[in-house]
Amino acid sequence: MRKKVILVFLLFSICTSIFAQRERVENLPTFDKRKIHYGFYLGVNQNDFKLNLRNSAIQNANITIEPSSGFNVGLIADLRLHKNLNLRLEPGLITNSKNIYFNHIATQRDSVREVSSTFLHVPLVLKFSTDRYKNIRPYLLAGVSYDYNFSSNEKNQDDNSAGQFRMQTHNFMYEVGIGIDIYLNFFKFSPSIRGVFAMNNEIKYDDDPNSQWTAPVNFMGTRGIFLNFAFE
Repeated sequence: MRKKVILVFLLFSICTSIFAQRERVENLPTFDKRKIHYGFYLGVNQNDFKLNLRNSAIQNANITIEPSSGFNVGLIADLRLHKNLNLRLEPGLITNSKNIYFNHIATQRDSVREVSSTFLHVPLVLKFSTDRYKNIRPYLLAGVSYDYNFSSNEKNQDDNSAGQFRMQTHNFMYEVGIGIDIYLNFFKFSPSIRGVFAMNNEIKYDDDPNSQWTAPVNFMGTRGIFLNFAFE
């Protein structure tokens, strides 16, 4: 799935870039001189967990993650710092789900946990742009983000012994990406692809220190690919 997302992004960017370069008129010639401008984005994502196990009372622990695709939507506030450098705040909502398989647990009911999440995702990123060429302008992105997990179950008194898989509510990420600005007649269209990676351990451990679900886990953190389409 990730390879398909990257391939779609590359093909789409190439096609739109060729179209933009064929335009003889330079669209929106003063757009990048604005100190502040706004926009919005729509997109898709695929998230799973980076998982590290540790030695525990659970022998031969075996945990696998099955990700699925989700959606992104949000707003953009862009501050021009330099002709090739912008600071961007991109608050939005993200939805996705994952299945976690605890293969060392024999019973089917206890061996699978579905984690469906809705996040408030607040990235603060630096955008490093090349000089504009006709109606296109490639760029790189790098920054940090804060995620508030509305579906974390962190304060739930029940844990996996009662069928409740719990995660941390407050999480921090770093992200890097590439994209291209395409200047159209009335707005700037910017497809981008970025990787998002957790900095903190997101799992909420069960009350039982020897829990067969959480005791083997040393680190569980989000990692994902975001494909966004921005309109500014």
